[in-house]
Amino acid sequence: MRFFTTEGPVRAEDHYCLPPLQRWDLAEVQTLIDQEKYFLLHAPRQTGKTTCLLALMAHLNREGRYRALYVNIEGAQSAREQVEVGMATICSAIGRSARLYIQDGRLDDWYRNGGADWPAGDRLMRLLEFWAASDPRPAVLLLDEVDALIGDTLISLLRQLRAGYPQRPRHFPQTLVLCGVRDLRDYRIHASAEAAVITGGSAFNIKAKSLRLGDFSATEVTALLGEHTAETGQLFTPGALASVWDLTLGQPWLVNALAYETCFEMPEGRDRTRPIGADLIDRAKENLILRRVTHLDQLADKLREPRVRRVIEPMLAGTLPGVVPEDDRQYLVDLGLLRRDGSGGLVIANPIYREVLPRALASGPQDSLPQIAPSWLTPAGELDADALLTAFLAFWRQHGEPLLGSAPYHEIAPHLVLMAFLQRVVNGEGTLECEYAIGRGRMDLCLRYRAVTLGIELKVWRDGAPDPLTEGLAQLDGYLAGLGLDGGWLVIFDRRAGQAPVGERLASREETSPRGRRIRVVRA
Repeated sequence: MRFFTTEGPVRAEDHYCLPPLQRWDLAEVQTLIDQEKYFLLHAPRQTGKTTCLLALMAHLNREGRYRALYVNIEGAQSAREQVEVGMATICSAIGRSARLYIQDGRLDDWYRNGGADWPAGDRLMRLLEFWAASDPRPAVLLLDEVDALIGDTLISLLRQLRAGYPQRPRHFPQTLVLCGVRDLRDYRIHASAEAAVITGGSAFNIKAKSLRLGDFSATEVTALLGEHTAETGQLFTPGALASVWDLTLGQPWLVNALAYETCFEMPEGRDRTRPIGADLIDRAKENLILRRVTHLDQLADKLREPRVRRVIEPMLAGTLPGVVPEDDRQYLVDLGLLRRDGSGGLVIANPIYREVLPRALASGPQDSLPQIAPSWLTPAGELDADALLTAFLAFWRQHGEPLLGSAPYHEIAPHLVLMAFLQRVVNGEGTLECEYAIGRGRMDLCLRYRAVTLGIELKVWRDGAPDPLTEGLAQLDGYLAGLGLDGGWLVIFDRRAGQAPVGERLASREETSPRGRRIRVVRA
């Protein structure tokens, strides 16, 4: 029986999948090959790039006009500045791939019987010259994980490919596809002896085009999930289909992960007589986030990079970033962390990532929290919002400021400590949803615990700015209206210089919003 997979590459006989060659414009790719072009394919990790390249190799070889070869060269990453080691790894990988995929042992034999004696800066070019001349059919080389290479190894690879370019198609591969997460302009080539960063384009100026493999459309998500229904008879309700799309916006790994978790991990989902509903999808989403599965953990790890922080920190704070280079902004889009919305602005790529990023940043403060008795629960186990406020004020008075240093992003440290506290409150029995965007001037939180829903808005009072109370009350009105609530919290963190200790200024009082809602205002 087939199943949803997140480990890739996809095999149609084992996994539910969409036809790989339909995920990009095959006619465009064919034209680029026919015109002897060198081009790039890039997309975020675990979106199907390798599956598409393997399908393209099989398609071209089956058609018979070309000899196509897929090679993963990630193994050369560890070589870094050691060109000899890097080129040996790459050439060996090409020889082994030719033997495996197209049953051609000549490249491996050539390399073992003298090819390895060529200088490292010339060896790859000589190997590809030999391959191109060994058969009258033009050669097409598909190199995967190219942007995993760094330093002199990457420079040598790109320059040898560029040096052989004029010899195509008889004496060098007619077409070359470089594949990775990032576009060529962001291949960061760090030389160990100098601080400068050379972009890949300066070493490979023969690229004709960059193709990006997109996410699934809503129709494709439905088609993929329909593969499971066709094979097992188990239905996804319309609500479940809508929920998968709404949570993932078609990110391929997330779609497959949600579906696998629901249909193959959760006991209710393994009952093939039971339709998959939106409630199961939502629980599957929480399971993935709480387990910090590899894909989401790797994504969160990127938050430590300075170029990522320069964009994400002001986005979480709701403020406008300073001058951020276009390469840095595009880098986050290429990673799949951000996307450009219809107006061209940058937003988090999908709702699951929107939850994961602040949770990951709040994990440090959360791990540093002291033991807190759940005084906010009634004897029946329900959430008492007034008791929760009392507990929060006591927690913030005693532990708030000391915990700010455990937050990795200084500008939103109060937000992260509060989120860590609220994550302790929900403790697997509820959810904490977060909304934020560049320029909104706030972060909105929605805490759901059984029958209780609590809307919270976070704002920061900074030096030179007016008291954000009036603006916050008006903004919170709109947020609470969307949640269908007649009251909520407005938490204002006073980050102005020269303020009294938090224990002396922490206060809470009730206000009425412009639309008549009862708002508990906390000044912290």
